[in-house]
Amino acid sequence: MTLAETLADLRHQTVAGRHAETGLWVSGVLRERIAAGQLPPGTKLSEEPLCEALGVSRNTLREAFSTLSAERIVTRIPNRGVFVARPTADDIREIYRVRRYLEPAALAYTLTDEVAGPILDRLRQAVEQARAARAAGSIPGMAGANQEFHAGIVALTGSERLNRLMAQVLAEMRLVFRSMDEDEHFHAPYVDDNARVVELLGAGRQSDAAALLTAYLRRAEAQLLSALAEPGR
Repeated sequence: MTLAETLADLRHQTVAGRHAETGLWVSGVLRERIAAGQLPPGTKLSEEPLCEALGVSRNTLREAFSTLSAERIVTRIPNRGVFVARPTADDIREIYRVRRYLEPAALAYTLTDEVAGPILDRLRQAVEQARAARAAGSIPGMAGANQEFHAGIVALTGSERLNRLMAQVLAEMRLVFRSMDEDEHFHAPYVDDNARVVELLGAGRQSDAAALLTAYLRRAEAQLLSALAEPGR
C-alpha cells in the first residue's frame, strides 16, 4: 500500500474511538498502520496531508510524533521532517531483549482457564493463516500472521498495559521484518514453530512452550542481525 493509499484509507476510517482528537489516538492509528506494514521504513510523515486525513491539528499530530519518537518507531531529522524509523542492530537487540522477558513469561505463568480457550483459538487461527500464506508463497501474509500470533501470546496475560507494550514492540518488529521481506526461508520455519507452541500449550506444557519460544527468539534475533550486516541492507 502506498502512502497516498494509506492517507485515503485514513480519511474513511471511523473516528468512533478518537479520544477528543488527542495525540494518544493519533499515535495509536499511526502505530497500527506501521505495524501492518502500510508505512514502511523511510516513509516521510508529512504534517499537512496527515492532519487533513486524520482531521487533527498540527499540535495534536506533533504530540503523536513525540510519543512515537520515544518508542523509536519514527525518527525526527532536523530540517527534513519526521520519517518512519529504520531499526539498527542495537534496536534489534533491545527489541528481542524485551521480547525474551515478555513472551516466554506470558506462556509460562499467566495461562488460566478463563482466557485459555479464546486465546488458544486465536493462536490456532493465526497458525492456520500463516500456513495458508506459506502455501501461497505470500511473505507479507506469513509476516502478518506471525504478528497476530505474538500479539496473542501476550494477550494471555490479560493485561492491557502489556498488550499496549506489545503493540509498540510489534510496530518496531514490522520495520525490522522489512529487511527480510524477500526471504521466504526466514519466515517459513517459524510457522511450524508457532504451531508447536500452540500444541504444547494445548497439552498443558507451558514451561516447554516457553523454552521453545525462548530458543526461537534467540534464533530469529541472530538471523536478523546477520541479515542487517549484509552489504546493501
